Amino acid sequence: MKLRVATYNIHKGVTSFAGRPRILALKQALAQLDADILFLQEVQGRHDLNALRHASNWPQQGQHEYLAGETHHSAYGMNAVYDHGHHGNALISRFAIASIRNQDVSDHAYESRGILHCVVPVDGQEVHCYVIHLGLFAGGRRRQTEALIQAVRNSSPPDAPLLIAGDFNDWTNQLSQSLYQSLGVVEVFDQPQANARGVMNGLRRLGGLSAPIRPARTFPAMMPWLRLDRIYLRGFQIDSAQVLSDGPWARLSDHAPIVSELRLA
Repeated sequence: MKLRVATYNIHKGVTSFAGRPRILALKQALAQLDADILFLQEVQGRHDLNALRHASNWPQQGQHEYLAGETHHSAYGMNAVYDHGHHGNALISRFAIASIRNQDVSDHAYESRGILHCVVPVDGQEVHCYVIHLGLFAGGRRRQTEALIQAVRNSSPPDAPLLIAGDFNDWTNQLSQSLYQSLGVVEVFDQPQANARGVMNGLRRLGGLSAPIRPARTFPAMMPWLRLDRIYLRGFQIDSAQVLSDGPWARLSDHAPIVSELRLA
């Protein structure tokens, strides 16, 4: 069974500067992306001020419901709550969503974070999906990763197909080893690139060594440099993975999405 999976921090459907709405263009772009399962971060469940300010360019429903439309199912994990609204993580799925649970993993009062866990039946198997957006501070990210590992162990069988995706804010790639060792996952860009460029990579190939494995660059979208976003998995084969940073993707959010073609083992 082939699956097209993507993760994307949509920056609440507005531009980084001036806060101009981009949610209508986001819906069109995501429809063309045609993902079977889409992991979203910074999804605006409600924003009364933008709804008033941009009445003709702002959906009346939550962004997760608007982006799912009539063809997909959606789940939303509300994390940050304020006077005029709230935002959090979301899962958009072509398949029905059998169960939904949102767990608060906020590390301090100034960053509200959560783990959205959804079970999605695919081809007779239950795929456990976890949408994550970790904090900005290294210590908090380590503690949130420990909470994620514990949540996965407590809520899914050890042999179940598993997808963990989102914005990890882990630009130095300090968290992957814990996930690999504790959960038996791999990341979609873990396969060494045979044609990786650069002098050092050329010397490695001459010496019979593979190029170093690194997550993809996804931030900022217009010129991706930092490696913030990930898709970890278990029970799948990886056919391809790419970062989308050309064309409209350079303007829709401050992050570039990752999309991967997988096969359910």
